[in-house]
Amino acid sequence: MIRSLTRVFPLSGTRAFASKGDYDLAVIGGGPGGYVAAIKAAQKGMKTVCIEKRGALGGTCLNIGCIPSKALLNAVANYRAAKHSFPKLGIKCSGLSYDLNQIMKQKQEAVTGLTKGVEILFRKYKVDYVKGTASFLSKDALNIKLNEGGQEKIQAKKMLIATGSDVSPLPGEPLKIDEKVVVSSTGALSLKEVPKKMIVIGAGVIGMELGSVYQGLGADVTVVEFQNQIMPFADGEVSKHMLKYFKKEGFNFLTGHKVVGGSVGERSAKVVVEDAKSGKKQELEADIVLVATGRKPYTEGLHADKAGVKLDSHGRVDVNKELMVFSFINN
Repeated sequence: MIRSLTRVFPLSGTRAFASKGDYDLAVIGGGPGGYVAAIKAAQKGMKTVCIEKRGALGGTCLNIGCIPSKALLNAVANYRAAKHSFPKLGIKCSGLSYDLNQIMKQKQEAVTGLTKGVEILFRKYKVDYVKGTASFLSKDALNIKLNEGGQEKIQAKKMLIATGSDVSPLPGEPLKIDEKVVVSSTGALSLKEVPKKMIVIGAGVIGMELGSVYQGLGADVTVVEFQNQIMPFADGEVSKHMLKYFKKEGFNFLTGHKVVGGSVGERSAKVVVEDAKSGKKQELEADIVLVATGRKPYTEGLHADKAGVKLDSHGRVDVNKELMVFSFINN
């Protein structure tokens, strides 16, 4: 990645005058990949613009990923410590309870503080920030559908695609995400109440983190995983020890199972799972179902073909070993 950035960003130089909408570099996406690249380019003397449709910088990580999930986990860890560990130290907490609204509020305050911090960095390094959705008109021109209404055209000598990822639905969509009863990680970060029963589909990092939040607040959590181990992309020993830990905490697991059907009501859902080996089916019911089966590239609506950018069958940008798009090299 560093090699590709040094080819895009000159190592020295000063800003050249450019008319409105004419830039050395346009960065599509204001997440950790996009905003860092935009700042680095500006530091190297390039007139830079960053386009972000969310209306807040920081991407998935700062807004609906790493940061809010860790803020929730931290609050729950403190609650659990006061409940289970403090008495062993001789510290009594009579009438201990939690306020979910306040837990969510402090989470959002952490998110807002960090995203505003990125905006400050943009102003410091003179990176132009446009709130809107970008799509290619050509390899050196973008159309921006502004969040506040209207459209704007931006031209740039270089383009950097940093559009990030989006939630992956269940294969075949036996259950559709409505962010009410069947939620993605985004919806799970802002539940209005702690469910009595929760089903987590997918035992990866995202599913186990968010499952831990609500299990720690009293939910009965059942995790369904197609693979025969939880956290399947982790080292086998790590996975084994994590399974022991989560079972001790009270999680229920159905590994080697896949979701084949279900139904959704106003306040609960039924999920039909099938044993991958025996084919035996069983029905589970919960107040909330969290679909945490991974993420996919977010390139929909980018009109990459107009810039000569090729996408593979998964929506990923076709690049060389230096992460550069072939049609942009030497241009």
